[in-house]
Amino acid sequence: MAFSIDGIASGLDTTNMINQLMQLEARPQSILKAKATSTQGFVTALQQLNTRLSSLTELATKTAKPLALDLYKLASSSDAATATATSSAGAGTLDFTVRQLASSQSSVTAVMTSFSPGASTLTVKAKDGTTTEIATTGSLDDVVASVNKAGVGITATKVSAGTDAAGVPQYRLQFTAQEPGAEHGFAVFRGTAADVAASTAPDLFAETGAATVRTAKDAEVVLWGGTAAEQVVKSSSNTFADILPGVSVTVAKTTTEPVSVTVSRDAEATTTKAKDLVEALRGVFSFVEANSKVTPGATASAAPTSGRFTGDSAVRGIAQSVLTAATAPINGRSTSELGITLTRSGTVEFDAEKFAAALAKDPVAVKDALTQLSKRVAAAGKAASDKYDGELTRRITSQESTVRSLNDQVSGWDTRLEKRRATLERTYSALEVQLSQLQSQGDWLSSQLAGLPTNGS
Repeated sequence: MAFSIDGIASGLDTTNMINQLMQLEARPQSILKAKATSTQGFVTALQQLNTRLSSLTELATKTAKPLALDLYKLASSSDAATATATSSAGAGTLDFTVRQLASSQSSVTAVMTSFSPGASTLTVKAKDGTTTEIATTGSLDDVVASVNKAGVGITATKVSAGTDAAGVPQYRLQFTAQEPGAEHGFAVFRGTAADVAASTAPDLFAETGAATVRTAKDAEVVLWGGTAAEQVVKSSSNTFADILPGVSVTVAKTTTEPVSVTVSRDAEATTTKAKDLVEALRGVFSFVEANSKVTPGATASAAPTSGRFTGDSAVRGIAQSVLTAATAPINGRSTSELGITLTRSGTVEFDAEKFAAALAKDPVAVKDALTQLSKRVAAAGKAASDKYDGELTRRITSQESTVRSLNDQVSGWDTRLEKRRATLERTYSALEVQLSQLQSQGDWLSSQLAGLPTNGS
């Protein structure tokens, strides 16, 4: 009789057995991982909703500002003038002719081979009579550099003017005001400010061969020309600011015929603002709806799939609060009169034609209603998405804490499972050793039994 044990020792697939046991041991960790993944998915959905609500709140806040809906468009009868408007503009029309454009002074010196044989001081006299002394070494290049560094609003340039009879290069110095307008006119004198005051300093542009090639002039437009009310309006630049309230006009050329600038209410731009607000609202409601649906299983036996927000009363309450803000009556009038209607699916729709018609009929009332609606939406959105104490913000913070806690528990299970696997491996290793010893003893007993005499012998 012999003892028989399969395999080297036990004949068991211990590695596979340990792996199967570890799968059972890891089931609590797998549950935690699934919960952490699900919670993180919920957090991500909340963050995406929060982003949409923040954008809606920002847009509604801008739309609710006092002048946000005072939108105007401008038209000019000529390319000689263009107009721009600010939010303070009002409707109106203005006719004018452009008498002259603004220009900056440009003056040149007489032809010279050098500025001064020795050190020379220049004095720049501004239109208002103020003077600035500029010390130079007397060379042409140093005069140019010194004037450009002086910060007096003038740019100096050395311009080649050929050669003299002896072939020596000649130059002129060109001085140009950096800004247009009569107020930026200037004169340049050889000498100090005291010399200028004493009228003993030579005027650089009055010397023989020197000239002012372009004078400093203001732009001028003539209002109501040819009438007793004719008035000339001047500007140091070619732009006339607030020539009408909130309207600036920039002229590009002179005219003999009147130019007409018309400012009218921009109904299309106002309609676009209302449409943008409704589209932002629809984006929020559509996102909540898409994440609240229960999707049937692919087969009859498959379980349905719930959305991230399915059954979540907090998200449902936020959506309802925003929806109420967008559709509740305003001053006793339904928002449907503005073309903003509540649909059966729980969202909003915008009828641009209906809004434009209401705006044309009573622009003041429509503007006021849209402003109030925007304020309500902004308040509801801020209550939910404020980055400090918004309801969604607090919810996200809480859920993120839950995810961190779950991940910490998963990490703890990693350590626990590693220890459990090590214990199982030691146990099975010891079992293999014991079985190996038993196998050896069995083999020895078999050999001893085989050597005993039988009864027949």
